[in-house]
Amino acid sequence: MARPIWNGTLSFGLLNIPVAVMSGQRTNDLHFRMLDSRNNKPVRYERVNAQTGREVPWKDVVKAFEYRKGNYVVLEPEDIEGAAPESHESVDLETFVEADAIGPEYYEKPYYLVPGKRAEKGYVLLRQTLEKTGRIGVGRVVIRTREYLCAVLPRGKALMLNLLRYPSEVIPQSEYSFPASAKRVNRSELAMAEKLVEALSGEWKPEQFKDEFRARLKKVIEKRLKGGKTVEAEPEEGAEPAGQSTNVVDFVSLLKQSLAEGGRAPAKKKAARRAAPRKKAARKSAARKRA
Repeated sequence: MARPIWNGTLSFGLLNIPVAVMSGQRTNDLHFRMLDSRNNKPVRYERVNAQTGREVPWKDVVKAFEYRKGNYVVLEPEDIEGAAPESHESVDLETFVEADAIGPEYYEKPYYLVPGKRAEKGYVLLRQTLEKTGRIGVGRVVIRTREYLCAVLPRGKALMLNLLRYPSEVIPQSEYSFPASAKRVNRSELAMAEKLVEALSGEWKPEQFKDEFRARLKKVIEKRLKGGKTVEAEPEEGAEPAGQSTNVVDFVSLLKQSLAEGGRAPAKKKAARRAAPRKKAARKSAARKRA
């Protein structure tokens, strides 16, 4: 079972339900390494000072906001810590709205709320209440030091937590041009369109839909593996020893599993705050942006 992002409480009013926030999605991206085509050696990125051209060690990297081209406000780790939300390890529901009141443009990322020990009754109580009233809870949650707007809604036996975009992150329709409602569509056209929709209608079965690009790319890689069309590079200096987890090792495992399954063709279409880690993470984030 996957590890929880954090264990805490789901709170509304005076009720506090112990829950664990668990990821509701998985990434199936294929991971690639970039090689120099001239000798098939891995390409490496370095943190380089734009003026001197020298590499910058992590300890000398700071985070800054560029308020004007070439002008920065430097932020210290304590500045970022001070701006971080005080509430953590809790989902604080502030209001309840009609289930269809929040448009799809606001939904961003799903999580599961798994009840803690001896929390089943409170969990079921909230789930059934939301189902009966046709409402969803809206509040705030802290995930990995950042506070998000969120919605809590029932889904089968589970309570789902969906991160929501703030209004400032959603582009309003007024910024684009759409046909006016007065645009005339004759009855025969509408009737034909309705018949077509009816003919193509069916139950939602997500397992019918496959990532065909990924499947085709896997077949290409498997074919070249079987044909011996591979290259081998010498280990990089300072690289992890064999057996440790890297993108390449994970990818090879994935391919071996695919080969063991006979290379089936794709189906056709039908968190808590910790001061020390945060300092390190903040510095890494700044480094990546400036690299």
